[in-house]
Amino acid sequence: MRIGESAPDFRDLLGTDRKKYSLASFAHIPTLVLVVSCNHCPYVQAYEDRMIAIQRDYKDRGVGFVAVNSNDDKDYPEDNYENMVKRANEKGFNFPYIRDQAQSLAKALSAVCTPEIFVFDVERKLVYHGRIDDNRDPTKVTTHDLRNALDAVTAGKKPPIAETRPFGCSVKW
Repeated sequence: MRIGESAPDFRDLLGTDRKKYSLASFAHIPTLVLVVSCNHCPYVQAYEDRMIAIQRDYKDRGVGFVAVNSNDDKDYPEDNYENMVKRANEKGFNFPYIRDQAQSLAKALSAVCTPEIFVFDVERKLVYHGRIDDNRDPTKVTTHDLRNALDAVTAGKKPPIAETRPFGCSVKW
């Protein structure tokens, strides 16, 4: 899968910084990590600090995170845009957090849960898909799947494991 082919509607998506984003907005980033995310999911909430830390630790290695909230905000108002802005500010996200109101990006990725990770290389080819690590509780993590994948990709290698099973809350369609 290539992001350019699979997500043609990744354009003019509004970020919590009030800027519009498209795939071209991230063309300068060699390794792009898309995180299907939201506000209300306790799994996402448990991983937010880890996402911030991973972005901080890998930014200088050419990695860029983008969190994408595609959840239906009519039945889940805590996931609406204004609450996204509030959440991003409260947590101090060091990556764009964008709203996929039409759910087109999540559908193009065939996303099923939050958080769900999609790592694309410089050619925007999917090189890792799955989870951040193996436990919602950071004190019980034994496998750092995303970090392992990023270590490999930023070294010009293939990830040791290209796919893991993501877990969390279902995407709200």
